Amino acid sequence: MLVICPASPGSRAGNRTTALRWAAKLRALGHRVRIAEKYCDEACDVLIALHAHKSAASVSRSFEICPGRPIVVALTGTDLYRDLPESIAAQTALTIARRIVVLQPLAIERIPEAHRAKARVIYQSAVPTPNPDPPDPDHFDISVPGHLRDEKDPFRTASAARLLPASSRVRILQIGLALTPGYEALARREQIENPRYLWLGELSRRHSRRLVASSRAVALTSRIEGGANV
Repeated sequence: MLVICPASPGSRAGNRTTALRWAAKLRALGHRVRIAEKYCDEACDVLIALHAHKSAASVSRSFEICPGRPIVVALTGTDLYRDLPESIAAQTALTIARRIVVLQPLAIERIPEAHRAKARVIYQSAVPTPNPDPPDPDHFDISVPGHLRDEKDPFRTASAARLLPASSRVRILQIGLALTPGYEALARREQIENPRYLWLGELSRRHSRRLVASSRAVALTSRIEGGANV
């Protein structure tokens, strides 16, 4: 099996994390799996493409080289809620796909009706964090995991925290790299101006999981989430 993922090796972007998780599950089922950023005419029995718009060229090339090869296209939030209506390439990828994967059932309503019969919902899952740290007794911590980019509306929770009374113990713990230009400066300014806000930057998967597990709540403010694994 070949998994096409537009995020580069070493990235902690959501698509790369998904590709690694799916590859591990498929290997556990006995399959041989490789992950690549694009299809380069190599042989494989099945091609799984993450992100219809960004992986559309790989889907089309695979179909051109081997029309009978099964192709699975997994749709992301930016596919469903931004790119798909206008992207001819993404629409072509759905036409070619033998199966379409979405991560939550209402996403099927965003797929063109002609392709909905090919869609399957695969719910995300996770193994509980072992021996999580107890919550901080001095704060009501709300973690906000996800890279700082416009699609995630990353400062929404921090802005809401500014409205709380002085007696509140709420603290906002933001996790992730600043990917949108200018967001690093915004995060640093928010940290200076808002005593409830801490930007922790990019953390390891293990550290992020432990912080989320010890938080009192998690905030996901994405404008176009496809089905957040976090």
